[in-house]
Amino acid sequence: MRIMAIDYGDAHTGVAVSDLTGMLAGYTEVINSRREEAVLHRLGELIEEYGVEELVLGYPKNMDGTLGPRAEKAEALSQTLEKTFPLPVRLWDERRTTIEAHGILFSAGKNGKKRKKTVDAVAAALILEGYLTFRAREK
Repeated sequence: MRIMAIDYGDAHTGVAVSDLTGMLAGYTEVINSRREEAVLHRLGELIEEYGVEELVLGYPKNMDGTLGPRAEKAEALSQTLEKTFPLPVRLWDERRTTIEAHGILFSAGKNGKKRKKTVDAVAAALILEGYLTFRAREK
């Protein structure tokens, strides 16, 4: 069962897709678009290409657990995803994933410009890994 994680942003959306077993994060991509329609179109292509069966959308809560404008935007996208694709959509707490992604890329020697190009994909992979770990513990 393939699962797709989405780190939705204003200009860049990170995507990570699990392997067939649903246990490891595999393919990653950054969709560079501010237009929701373009993001949905590319997500649809990836869903079809990889046979995705579940979507996990990053839910950017504030550090104190409250919900702000970014979380509201994620909730709205979640509803759009459910209407657009016949798949379950899970909101997943993504606090600190972008900070962790920057740290990982910095440790790998990527400069600021190179980090900016891939940080959203790494953040999506971190969201996916967190969710896959949670699923494995539930079983």
